[in-house]
Amino acid sequence: MLIVIIALTFITAFVLLYLVLHTFVPIAGPVEMRLKALDGIISGRSDIDDELAKPFRQRILAPLSGDMAGILTKLTPKAVRATIEQKLIMAGGFGNLTSDEFLLLMGFLAVALPVIAGTLSILAGAVGGKVIGFVLIAFLISQVLPFVLLNHKIAARKLSIQKDLPDVLDLLTVSVEAGLAFDGALAKLSEKMKGALVEEFNRVLQEIRMGIARREALSAMGTRCDVPDLSLFTTSLVQADQLGVSIGNVLRVQSASMREKRRQRAEEKAMKAPIKMLLPLVLFIFPALFVVLLGPAVIQMANSLMSK
Repeated sequence: MLIVIIALTFITAFVLLYLVLHTFVPIAGPVEMRLKALDGIISGRSDIDDELAKPFRQRILAPLSGDMAGILTKLTPKAVRATIEQKLIMAGGFGNLTSDEFLLLMGFLAVALPVIAGTLSILAGAVGGKVIGFVLIAFLISQVLPFVLLNHKIAARKLSIQKDLPDVLDLLTVSVEAGLAFDGALAKLSEKMKGALVEEFNRVLQEIRMGIARREALSAMGTRCDVPDLSLFTTSLVQADQLGVSIGNVLRVQSASMREKRRQRAEEKAMKAPIKMLLPLVLFIFPALFVVLLGPAVIQMANSLMSK
């Protein structure tokens, strides 16, 4: 039994660490370039070498998880699966997991964490009611934790897109006014800048090159990212494309508007700062200040009253 507990604990810790690293520490570009360079080195190997050269996840974990993921997929309502798929798209990926693999991860945590919590509570000498409580808490954590990490990554990605949007629009405006077409400006953008927003524009450029209409690709990007400023920008570009308005003028106006909105958001946060400081000021700073200022007087009054 102890071996099973140790194994489950190790696997659970490995899965959680894997999720945290892929959420907060994305793979750097140079690593991907080195991996692509290695593909040319192993091109002349045999089939066995090619099979062994595949990642551990693709060789071992994918076949093992395929059947279980299929079972969970059949048991999960379509609305829940659609919500998970939408969140994964908005997050820009979550550890390279598909919606089926994400459900499989939740199922694994739903089994592993309660078993670990129940076993540890029994070994600690807890009674039956407390054991059941610990098991239920562990089960709730197993179902909430993946969504908490996913929502955190979505929020961080939206913030990154909103922060980079004015700079991206400035570069697009300069490129278009310099004589480049909108597609060429997007290609120039991918060369000069990096980030979540640039990745979305690269996807738009790829969709346009595949034959999708520009307005459809831009509308899909606005829906996919779900950032109000970006949705307003894509709507303006779609209307300009429909009405035949110059894209350069639209980009210039939108760039100035986004910078003005960013300045207004900074002023709004600055105005909220005194109110947010009020609570710690009243709870922590004022009591200490009163103790320092009034403490000696209170002690003297107490001594005088006691002497009488």
